[in-house]
Amino acid sequence: MSIKVTKLNHIYDKGMPTEQKALTDVSFEIADGELVGIIGHTGSGKSTLLQHLNGLLKASSGSIEIGGTDITRPGVSMVEIRKKVGLVFQYPEYQLFEVSVAKDVAYGPGNLGLSQEEIDQRVREAIALVGLDYEKVKDRSPFELSGGQKRAVAIAGVVAMKPEVLILDEPTAGLDPRAHKDILRMIREVHEKTGNITILVSHNMGDVAEMADKVMVIDGGKLVIMGTPEEVFSRGELLKSVGLDLPPITEFCNELGIKDTVLDMDTAVGKIVDLFKE
Repeated sequence: MSIKVTKLNHIYDKGMPTEQKALTDVSFEIADGELVGIIGHTGSGKSTLLQHLNGLLKASSGSIEIGGTDITRPGVSMVEIRKKVGLVFQYPEYQLFEVSVAKDVAYGPGNLGLSQEEIDQRVREAIALVGLDYEKVKDRSPFELSGGQKRAVAIAGVVAMKPEVLILDEPTAGLDPRAHKDILRMIREVHEKTGNITILVSHNMGDVAEMADKVMVIDGGKLVIMGTPEEVFSRGELLKSVGLDLPPITEFCNELGIKDTVLDMDTAVGKIVDLFKE
């Protein structure tokens, strides 16, 4: 599985007085198994891009290949594409509706024509993957859970579909620090155990620096830069020009005069010790 986007354009209200170009000639590739972070300020085009990747929006022009299939071509089954590409919107817990956790997680797999045995197995696996105890939560109402647990259950419902591409739009938004940390750990574990492509959209530069193999910066509907976290976060002036900050640990080390791009605490400690030795 891979993703290849070529010269993707999207125009809202085309031909109307309110016409707005949301994406302009966006091109990139994501390899199988990569975890990619997407950053950009509000209104930059991130959500519009995500909705193209599983066919919720139709491109004005350009192409999107998912596993070699151009989903912008006429006649392509969006049902089949959405089985492969799972999209978790912001605050997905607002979409919980079933009387129990197990039934809520089973809703998606139940629409795939699977046997009940396979559905039950997927539900067990998905609940475990997101860090919850199946026996303890399966019969509980999802509305009785904590905010972080509700978020995990909602994500489990998508994970249970076994998508080859998992897209998460601001998955930690509104959570307290502990739940924030738990959700990030869960995302990493799901990614490592499934081996799928994971796309993470976040306003938290530290999270993206820590989690991602590659980082995409979107501004004004354009792809400004794509590279490793080290490559992207070494471009502090560029990021500031599009309204983005560096990860806090990177900013701190820069202020100390450390020239290398530092993205994690362990490296920072080592660099600071070396600095004081000098």
